[in-house]
Amino acid sequence: MFRWTKRETNVKNQFAKSEDYKKVQYKNKITKKTFTLTFITTVTDEQILRDNILPYLQEKEWTNIEDVKSILPIEDIQLTDEVSEMEKKLLNGFVMLTMEKEKLPYCFISARKENVRNITVPEVEFSVIGPKEAFVESLNQNLNMIRKRLQIKELVVEQLEVGNLSKTNMALLYVDGITNEADVETMRQRIKSIEVDHIADSSYIVQMISDNQNSPFPQFLDTERPDRVAATLSEGKVILLVDGSPHAIIAPVTIVEFFSSFEDYFLNWILASFFRIIRFFAVSFSVLVTPIYVATLTYHYELIPQDLIGILVTSRRAIPFPPILEALFLELTIELLREAGARLPTKVGQTIGIVGGIVIGTASVEAGLTSNVLLIFVALAALASFTTPVYRIGNTIRLLRFPFLFVADIWGLIGIVLCFAFFLTHLIRLTSLGRPYLEPIYPTRIQDFKDALIRLPFFKQTKRPFQLRTEQPDRFDQNNTHKKAKKDIDE
Repeated sequence: MFRWTKRETNVKNQFAKSEDYKKVQYKNKITKKTFTLTFITTVTDEQILRDNILPYLQEKEWTNIEDVKSILPIEDIQLTDEVSEMEKKLLNGFVMLTMEKEKLPYCFISARKENVRNITVPEVEFSVIGPKEAFVESLNQNLNMIRKRLQIKELVVEQLEVGNLSKTNMALLYVDGITNEADVETMRQRIKSIEVDHIADSSYIVQMISDNQNSPFPQFLDTERPDRVAATLSEGKVILLVDGSPHAIIAPVTIVEFFSSFEDYFLNWILASFFRIIRFFAVSFSVLVTPIYVATLTYHYELIPQDLIGILVTSRRAIPFPPILEALFLELTIELLREAGARLPTKVGQTIGIVGGIVIGTASVEAGLTSNVLLIFVALAALASFTTPVYRIGNTIRLLRFPFLFVADIWGLIGIVLCFAFFLTHLIRLTSLGRPYLEPIYPTRIQDFKDALIRLPFFKQTKRPFQLRTEQPDRFDQNNTHKKAKKDIDE
């Protein structure tokens, strides 16, 4: 007679407390043998159970559990005598088959329910030109979109699991023969060393495996674009996908990659380089313009041109506050409007951002709380900060303005230089998966400048990034791909 062990009984009793736990007995019409199907309705596809499992088990002739594999039209059928597999398989959408008067093993039949969101256009990394597909929350669907773009046998997918309670599935991707094995092993070991009860999104993983968790600078790049993932895999990078997250993690990365939009590769190299230079200028302007204003008006009047002094004096004649308080008021107002617009529903948030900025800015100038010159500078700085194509680095830029503001008020332009030196030292010491974060600026790699501050034509980028130390550094042979074109007949 089939008997439950103590451990099996504990698992069964724990599941029995839930109303979606089902245990139903059936009888085979030919052999008259009774069998039991155990499953959880909320994670099991009842249509698979009704169409592909029950009819065959009831109407086909079979005598023991080992015969199930030969009669069911389902590929994923597992036989085991491990009690520990019971909990894991049931929660993953398997149907457990047991029979009376028969010893172990158990038979687990795959009938997982897949609730997949429709593929939509990228919302964070939207591009006018190029593919319009974005990742979804299903790990299998995301892997499908990557496999579709990289149809090579060298693409390796390793399955990992993290979370004592959530049991979150992850996939580590790399191209065998190109990716440096040291990067793969480093990422693998960091993931396996994670001790946490629950993983809700890939953002959790980013914070746990970063080289320096106390740095405001993001050390991994997350993307929602499968085309970007396929491109970085071909470069020799490592990708991590997390089940339940619509973003992929790319490692290792450098700081210049956070200012490069993937749409740059869909444009002419001259236009792409121009837009990248504008982004770097915009970020520098966003961080430094308000601190320079505060430092100049507080300590360095002699630096202001004579024609501009009259305008500044007129704009600040009725302002009762020093420049630092005036600047802080406007900067905090901008941040409040940003947060309000981000947390409210889309249509309301847009209205708050536009109307609130106009009303508060105009009212503060008319009330004599801020000068109209500083209002223009702060508005331009806020606008410039939106040019960053990666959301995470945009948040870092928002934060950096405040340390520069405080040191500008204390030490003037010397304080700005000291603060810049501090952050530059931090960036020089920072790494991403053990690779230099400031590369190719420091250490200087002339070869990698071809796709850094500017983007040269594709036929010039014959080498993979030097910092990745890939096993196959050559992308293609330039001599074979860019031969001199022959003249047309009519030329």
